[in-house]
Amino acid sequence: MISRLRGILLEKNPPVVVLDVHGVGYEAQVSMQTFYTLPAVGEETALYTQLVVREDAHLLFGFGTREERETFRALVKVSGIGAKSALGILSALSSDELATAIANEDIKRLTAAPGIGKKTAERMVLELRGKLAGGGDAAGLFASEAAGNNEDIINTLLALGYTDKEARTACKDIPAGTEISEGVRLALKNML
Repeated sequence: MISRLRGILLEKNPPVVVLDVHGVGYEAQVSMQTFYTLPAVGEETALYTQLVVREDAHLLFGFGTREERETFRALVKVSGIGAKSALGILSALSSDELATAIANEDIKRLTAAPGIGKKTAERMVLELRGKLAGGGDAAGLFASEAAGNNEDIINTLLALGYTDKEARTACKDIPAGTEISEGVRLALKNML
């Protein structure tokens, strides 16, 4: 799993950017929210990333903030929303705007995103209500940096070949805020 990249920005062609990380060029698709915050070509930047593996391609998606990446991850879990649709939604709405629209059940605002019809918007409200931070719900999924660390531990276990259920079960007793390397060690120990 590629979780974060830091390097020199080589190309900016919306929605694709190329980041040179120690001589390796990583191509990532980014939302327009992230695109507009990127520095000029030739400057150093960092992106949180999500690797999506499909039968015909391995696609890397980049995000300016951890919150945006977590929102992307939540969106792709909604039935009928793929990675490209999720990126389109995040281009039209910031993570906070999306959380507010879902909390307020604002179907009209959600259907303003490209490729999102009324039924998909209703499904988003149903499946994501109370799961996104912002929109007055500070206790949501992204409320703390520590919760993000546990997600990184789970993602590391997924990359090692464990199932989502196995990874989450192994991580349930790990205290929030545990360093990733220590958390992976504890999770593996819990699996024994």
